[in-house]
Amino acid sequence: MATFKYVAVGPDGKQAAGVLKGSSVDGVTDSLTRQGYEVRSVKAEGRNLLQLELTAEKVDLVELSNFSRQMATFIKAGVPILDALEIIRAETKDKKLGRVLVDVMDSLRFGESFAASMAVHTKALPPFYISVLRSAEATGELDVVMAQLSRYIERDVEGRRTIRSSLTYPSLVMVLALAVVLVLVIFVLPRFKVFFASFHAELPLPTRILLGFTDFVTAWYPVITGVLLVLVVALVAGLRTERGRVLRDRFLLATPVVGDVVRFMVIERFCRILTSMIKAGVPIPEALDLAAAGANNLVYERSIGNARTEMLEGGGISQPLSRTRLFPGAVTQMMRVGEETGTLDDQLENVSEFYEKELQHKLKRLTSLFEPAVVIMVGVVVGFVAVALISAIYGVYNQVEVQ
Repeated sequence: MATFKYVAVGPDGKQAAGVLKGSSVDGVTDSLTRQGYEVRSVKAEGRNLLQLELTAEKVDLVELSNFSRQMATFIKAGVPILDALEIIRAETKDKKLGRVLVDVMDSLRFGESFAASMAVHTKALPPFYISVLRSAEATGELDVVMAQLSRYIERDVEGRRTIRSSLTYPSLVMVLALAVVLVLVIFVLPRFKVFFASFHAELPLPTRILLGFTDFVTAWYPVITGVLLVLVVALVAGLRTERGRVLRDRFLLATPVVGDVVRFMVIERFCRILTSMIKAGVPIPEALDLAAAGANNLVYERSIGNARTEMLEGGGISQPLSRTRLFPGAVTQMMRVGEETGTLDDQLENVSEFYEKELQHKLKRLTSLFEPAVVIMVGVVVGFVAVALISAIYGVYNQVEVQ
């Protein structure tokens, strides 16, 4: 199914524009005509650079959470969906969400369902969000599920904020450390070199090493900068490929301390998304697929995909997941209890809440180890520079006195 932009005149004589999904231009035109619209134009949605820049961006999660909460309130109060969407569109400050809502309202006027209208915007909305809406609409519990989605997204946003705030200070210290080293190498040390050369004295080994490094950086900085840029571009391009992402995820999981943080983060997100989707009535095989993709780790995604295949062949979730050896025994045990008692969603929610708290402890531990490591590294660099310069000054002074 492709996406088509249309311009048409409705039965009331007013012009309407929007997007619809269809197999061809003729198919979309016929669909609009049957609904009483006079079609002016139907074009396949373009792929130029500007459109890619606009549509590739996701709707801000905070705005999406607010939208879900407001929709839940309006629907529960009996407000028609079109009226609710118009009210929210008029008040939202997020331009991406505003464009999505305009297209959704146009699609609703042409007889599409709310979930189908939202499904057109797969690039702007999380995949699990659309699947949950489909299931909620089918079960008639759209207001309840929208409220659940709002709570889940709020917890997800809060978790991301916690991670960012935990890593902000260490990252700032690292940047300042690099800035100190660059200032020493580019501005300070060359002046000392001229000073030492004026005495024609033999310099100590640490000083010669330091000045040699300064000469190398000064003489080859265009090449060094070019190589670093090439490496960064190659790394970014590599991480856009599936193999590159797999290697990155494997490396992170195998890294001491960091690996535990990544593992807890992935498990928490996987269980949180899976809980929301099961409560919304999404079939478990589809929920597993979308929760695995939402975990944002290809190592886990592939293993969960294999577990899903085993589950479809006969069996529950807990045993196939335990055989991946990526989930702790406590997680799979709680899943098994949930399957046996019919409370899988509740058990998964307990797991996600436990790992959310443990993730905060892991992040604190990571930052508590990272900060002193950066300070020690900066101290070693600055100390080496200080020893090299002071020993050189004393050496030059002694040689001048002897002369």
